[in-house]
Amino acid sequence: MNDFIGSAAPDAADDLAFIPLGGTGEIGMNLNVYRCDGKLLAIDCGIGFGGPEMPEVEVMVPDPVWLSERRDRLVGLVITHAHEDHVGAVAHLWPQLRCPIYAGPFVAAVLRRKLGEAGLNGEAKVITVPLSGSVSLKPFDLQFLRVAHSVPEAQAVAIRTRHGLVVHTGDWKLDPEPLIGLPTDEAAFAKLGEEGVLAMVCDSTNALVEGHSGSEAEVRRNMAAIIKGLRGRVAV
Repeated sequence: MNDFIGSAAPDAADDLAFIPLGGTGEIGMNLNVYRCDGKLLAIDCGIGFGGPEMPEVEVMVPDPVWLSERRDRLVGLVITHAHEDHVGAVAHLWPQLRCPIYAGPFVAAVLRRKLGEAGLNGEAKVITVPLSGSVSLKPFDLQFLRVAHSVPEAQAVAIRTRHGLVVHTGDWKLDPEPLIGLPTDEAAFAKLGEEGVLAMVCDSTNALVEGHSGSEAEVRRNMAAIIKGLRGRVAV
């Protein structure tokens, strides 16, 4: 992918570009970069897992070379949520990036533990952003938005630039009764729509499959009803 990036993304000084270094069109190894007026913003930094086609591989990380070669222009790394495919590579790759890290309270706590285990707590700076808060990393103005997911405090990021507004969702779903956390803040997303969105970078497994997914609460109710009538040991 780096060969493609090197040829397709020259270091322009006055544009807005999305540069996927991992996780786009695949599950795992999320590492996305936005370039605006010569500055860079990274979102998520996760691991991937080897499948049946690579049984000898347990963990994979995205290739950071393109980004590390330009780290003097990297204004920060934003983490949307605490799943390993979005946060698991931070401790592995941060020594090559050496930029501030921005995350919500739960993700920040997870990050500090991981960085501490890697001996990087004294070096890597983790800035906690309040839930649904905002932060300015010029030329990027970031607004965080609550989304439902199977991990606490998942958030999307609205990225405002002089070129327009980009919405980067991270992992999300529309679930009126999530078992963890609150539902997606649809009102906040509607306001972004009224403002005008230049592009939406979306990550939702099976989103292209027609139909609707049931709520996690509905699944729990059905499972409870089934298990209630059983006798003896039940394995779920």
